[in-house]
Amino acid sequence: MKKRDFLAAGALGSAWLPGQLLAQQTPKSLKSPALLTVSGVIGKGNRGALDPGLDQMMAKQKFAFTKAFVFDFAALVALPRVDLRPTVEYDNKPHTLTGPLLMDVVRAAGAATEGTRLLMRAVDGYNVMLSMADAKKYRYIVATHLDGHPMPLGGLGPLWAVYDADRFPDMMAKPITERFALCPWALYAIEVQAA
Repeated sequence: MKKRDFLAAGALGSAWLPGQLLAQQTPKSLKSPALLTVSGVIGKGNRGALDPGLDQMMAKQKFAFTKAFVFDFAALVALPRVDLRPTVEYDNKPHTLTGPLLMDVVRAAGAATEGTRLLMRAVDGYNVMLSMADAKKYRYIVATHLDGHPMPLGGLGPLWAVYDADRFPDMMAKPITERFALCPWALYAIEVQAA
């Protein structure tokens, strides 16, 4: 059996996993698969350490943690939502983006919002370091919806760390192709680090 087929079968039929290991991967509080993993300087967490065998993408991107707080789609949309309407570089048109404030997400994971910074990771390996000061100043959100629809994987989603560049003169002065360099689409992980 090919390794990829084995992992896919394991993901679909995870009942064969020992209960302890399964609990580390999918907290009982989640109703669906985890979309966002927040690690680093956080509170208690709701899942255990990275498992190099089951967390293949994270391991290949050299992402490691001893505990994390994971969110599924329902947990993210349950947080207070914010709507933005920036002009997006991909088609030069304004779009409505909806999701919780990035600060609310890291707070929900028990992270301190003072004296820390955020390393945000995208599925394609793109990493962005963002200061907490900039996360607050620009009012970043973790967008879950684009123009009223959940964002699918393969586009900008399912999650996009983004802000409304149109509201900030310092960002509007930049060419549109440079305004979203600190906005990883297909966001899947945030590491909260001491600054």
